[in-house]
Amino acid sequence: MTPHEGDTPFRTFILKVANRCNIDCDYCYVFNSKDQGWRGLPARMSVSVAREAGQRIGEHASAHGLRGVHVVLHGGEPLLAGPRHMGELLGAVREGVPAGTEIHFELQTNGTLLTDPWLDLFERYEVVVGVSLDGPPDANDRHRLTHASRSSIASAVRGIELLRSRPHLFAGLLAVVDLANDPVVVHDYLASFEPPVIDFNLPHGTHDDPPQRDDATVPEYGLWMSRVYDTWLARPQHRHSVRMLEDIVALSSGVRGSVETLGLAPPTSVVIESDGSIEGVDTLRSVEEGASWLGFDVIAHSFDQVLRHPKLMHRQYGKAALAEQCQSCPLVEVCGGGYLPHRFSTARSYRNPSVYCADLEFLIRHVQGSLSQHGWDAHTPMGPPPS
Repeated sequence: MTPHEGDTPFRTFILKVANRCNIDCDYCYVFNSKDQGWRGLPARMSVSVAREAGQRIGEHASAHGLRGVHVVLHGGEPLLAGPRHMGELLGAVREGVPAGTEIHFELQTNGTLLTDPWLDLFERYEVVVGVSLDGPPDANDRHRLTHASRSSIASAVRGIELLRSRPHLFAGLLAVVDLANDPVVVHDYLASFEPPVIDFNLPHGTHDDPPQRDDATVPEYGLWMSRVYDTWLARPQHRHSVRMLEDIVALSSGVRGSVETLGLAPPTSVVIESDGSIEGVDTLRSVEEGASWLGFDVIAHSFDQVLRHPKLMHRQYGKAALAEQCQSCPLVEVCGGGYLPHRFSTARSYRNPSVYCADLEFLIRHVQGSLSQHGWDAHTPMGPPPS
């Protein structure tokens, strides 16, 4: 099937190589959300499905003239696939992608199962590794416990330290914001591992099931991230990126950002489940049962067909897909209306402002005000602005 003019191709392909996890994070959108579809999926992706996925990725890359694609190994906990099987999956995907298209392999893990043999495999296939960690022990243990309700942090930290022994494989750290944790303490603890990137995710919530707050009249999540921003600026010894904050800087300057949770650029990622089925935004599992389901799979459907699935057409509409109050908001080019799952309500579907609207407004204005105050030229290369 030939691409349609104006279609924005997929560039990031998220492979759910394992559909089980060895810890039990209470906020997990895969295992502890409204959608329990994981129960009917294979525990790990087969080599044949990976081969089909690789061929479809290669087909898509060739059709759109992509010089490079990102393939993200995800889960569940992807290391539950086992090193030997993972090697076979990586090889199968690589076989399908034409030689002229570079594959950037990435993997997101809780870090508890990392070993030297794993890192040897990642060296061989040039896989960079991100680790999920919410902060120091008391912060991390608030949500990221084992199935036996025990702390997972010692194993995670051991994995991070092992990864640091091969810094070229270390992609960074990912933390979920919790208002009960001190943002400065969390930032500085994560920064102590010298990651190249620290990502902060807001906990998933909808208008039907909003995120927890102490005071609904206060933009508490915006305040929390603003303190992270101020701390990031005040620590010139740290050279890591904070992607959400850098994207606000970039988007405020008219430059495209790098995350799909901000800005108006069409999302470019797609999810391949362990059985080969395709999802556009798997975090929609936090919305309702079946919200992420498309009815497509890598065996029968091309990614160009997926691009034009009715559930994904909003990607091409930009501002027109947003709620009316978002379309007229002066910050819409930066916030993009917020992340798609966070806009949902049963009454109006996704035609709502984000449940984090006030938080995003506070944070964006805080960052823009800081840049103005420091007289920083936002068109200079990314990285912490000078303090």
